[in-house]
Amino acid sequence: MAVASILATLFAVAVWSQEPQSSPSPSVEPQRSADGSYTLHRSARLVVLDVVVTDRNDKIVTGLPKSAFHVTELDQPQTLLNFEEAGAHAVPATASIHSTAELDRVAPQAPVNILLLDEFNTRFEDMAFARYSLKKILQKQPDKLDTPTMLIAVSLNNFTVLQDYTQDKQALLNALNHHFAAYPWQVHNGGWVAERFATAFATLTRVAEAVIGHPGHKNMVWIGRGFPAYNFINGPVDTENRVNNAVQQCVNELRDARITLYTVDPAGIKMDPGAGYGPDAAFNDPFGGNYQFTKLAVATGGRSFYGRNDVDTVIGDGIRDGGSFYSLAYRPTTTSADPKKFRRIKVTLDDPNLKAITREGYYVELPPARVNPVNPSRRLAFEVLSADSSNMVYDGVPITLTPDAQNPDAFNIFIDGNGLIWSNATDTDPRRAEVVVIASTFDKKNKELKRISRIIRVAAQDVPPVGQIHHNLDLHFILDHDPKAVRARFVVRVSATGRIGTADAKLNQPAQAKVKSTSPQ
Repeated sequence: MAVASILATLFAVAVWSQEPQSSPSPSVEPQRSADGSYTLHRSARLVVLDVVVTDRNDKIVTGLPKSAFHVTELDQPQTLLNFEEAGAHAVPATASIHSTAELDRVAPQAPVNILLLDEFNTRFEDMAFARYSLKKILQKQPDKLDTPTMLIAVSLNNFTVLQDYTQDKQALLNALNHHFAAYPWQVHNGGWVAERFATAFATLTRVAEAVIGHPGHKNMVWIGRGFPAYNFINGPVDTENRVNNAVQQCVNELRDARITLYTVDPAGIKMDPGAGYGPDAAFNDPFGGNYQFTKLAVATGGRSFYGRNDVDTVIGDGIRDGGSFYSLAYRPTTTSADPKKFRRIKVTLDDPNLKAITREGYYVELPPARVNPVNPSRRLAFEVLSADSSNMVYDGVPITLTPDAQNPDAFNIFIDGNGLIWSNATDTDPRRAEVVVIASTFDKKNKELKRISRIIRVAAQDVPPVGQIHHNLDLHFILDHDPKAVRARFVVRVSATGRIGTADAKLNQPAQAKVKSTSPQ
């Protein structure tokens, strides 16, 4: 496949079935973050920065006061509205996190680590060294980790959460030991360039959309080469522009989810950085090509490590930084909403011997496009079908799933009002909320059997015509009975925000109590 079709590959999806229930309602720009915190979400005008401070010897510096930090945006000084010291939201010593649900309930502001094994653009022998290095650094950690950590492995064909958030070191080691990586033959023959580009973007996007509901900082350590090598001079004129647009979108999503990216090349020191990665790989950038994967790390406030044989040490450095950041927040003085203008941010310190590391800036985003039930956008389909096919927990929309006590094929989906956005009332229409719901069933081999999709719009009666309101939503969903089905996955996407929540259920299980509805009728 030509690299000119990168974006088409990125947003390629399976058949999308829709059953619209009413006429479309206009999309509404969110007024605040769903969790009520000051996390930047879409077009929110409060900017949050996670800043790591180091000295000249690259040692972490903590204990600095608010007055030591100075922030400019587009060279204009900004006034800090919020300031949190490094380590302010650590998991309580009495708590023990073993899942995304426990994390969001027990320590919603706690920082986390996401370790990701890139198995689609990394040579097999380098993957073996990466696993060895990761295992080595984990073995040095205490039995109970200070920071909840998730482990993910990604190949061209599979996106797998090997271990959900946990503080159990042994659980991570066990997951790593039981994971068998497929041989990445596409890398060894220098082919499938577009697919590898697309997988890199898709992976970052999927993770960002899944974890955005947790307002705490996320430190992602990407272990692998990231992008394949490609010289845009040899391709169509608009290819580089398409890739740059995808990068911009990806960086914005990482920003909104408060993800700082660290990239670690496990290849170690090589005489020829491109040796063994195909005939098009001999570029100076060790992560491949004219567009450097390392730029993504720098743009998010992270760092890149390559050309070193102590890979376990650099993985440890990335993990270390994740628990040592300051949080700063300000409201920009610039009122321009030009989505094409990059708002460059600079953080300086009173002490010239100290260095502040944070994201480079951001682009203002428009709210999600209106959902078209007849011809849904590729982006919408990509988002919901990625969530549908994943085993990762999406917590962007707080939902609770319970079986119907009367029907084993029926479920109640409870959507917390904190995750909903209601349109303003008009002379003819009441306030409405719109969600897209997908329900899929799977057999014991994890093969998808049936997918049902709905666009559901609910009106709110007897409420103020404008302003913020809080209403929960209780939906009743009936699956088509299939004796082969052993698992169901429900995906809920709020149209006004683009946020996604997921819930999984085992089929043919004893019924539980029904969740009481507090939704508008």
